[in-house]
Amino acid sequence: MTLTVRVITPDKTVWDQDAQEVILPSGSGQLGILTDHAPLLTNLDIGVLRVRTEKDWKSIAVMGGFAEVENNEVKVLVNGAELGESIDKETAKADLETAQNELQSANASGDRLAQIKANSNYKKARARLQATNK
Repeated sequence: MTLTVRVITPDKTVWDQDAQEVILPSGSGQLGILTDHAPLLTNLDIGVLRVRTEKDWKSIAVMGGFAEVENNEVKVLVNGAELGESIDKETAKADLETAQNELQSANASGDRLAQIKANSNYKKARARLQATNK
């Protein structure tokens, strides 16, 4: 038996396929989902969602949201998502470096709003780079 996995953003469906296993970046840590998992509703952090189809793992960078698991269906509703294979690794590395510099500057300034924004941008850039690695 398999899981039906859907990753949906406000403007498109990023993933809609069957899978054997899903690893979600939940707010409390990595959460593994297999066939016949108990019903679950959880928040998702910015991070990498991993999906196993047959023997291959696919990575999807997700930008926070929610996941619902019920009757071997995993519905993932997120603010944004990108397939790892569609992300240019060199661009992602450069984006992460820029985000790190912005976070350091924001922390040095003591501006709390700038720190929150820079931290969010850093997490997004890190997730995008991590999704490029299989």
